[in-house]
Amino acid sequence: MTENESVNNDKPQTESSTPSKKRSPEEIREEIIEVLQTIYDPEIPIDIWNLGLIYRLEVSEDGEVDIDMTVTAPGCPVIEALQREVAAKVGQVEGVTSGTVRVVWRPPWTPDRATPEGKSALAAMGVPVNID
Repeated sequence: MTENESVNNDKPQTESSTPSKKRSPEEIREEIIEVLQTIYDPEIPIDIWNLGLIYRLEVSEDGEVDIDMTVTAPGCPVIEALQREVAAKVGQVEGVTSGTVRVVWRPPWTPDRATPEGKSALAAMGVPVNID
């Protein structure tokens, strides 16, 4: 069973003469999605966002992030490493203060959970998928 992985922003807090603008949850969420698109499933060469492995991504007003993710198969040997990578990279996003990355198993992942871009990539690899 995989434990929850904590998200921590370990960037040093520096004071500057110009105060930085507080980022909205939507701005933080968009950057997190960009970061998730740099993390690839080790067996299927598609990023975890477009593959549909991120089931929930919430960002609070104070920068706390909660992510529910899954993998393509419950026996995936790299689930913990993938979960740690998500937590580490998300923690580096400006405006993220803390959070949790949880692995969930329900609903089970299917190719239909992929984004349209992910479905096209899966179809190009010969995976049967319904393209919207």
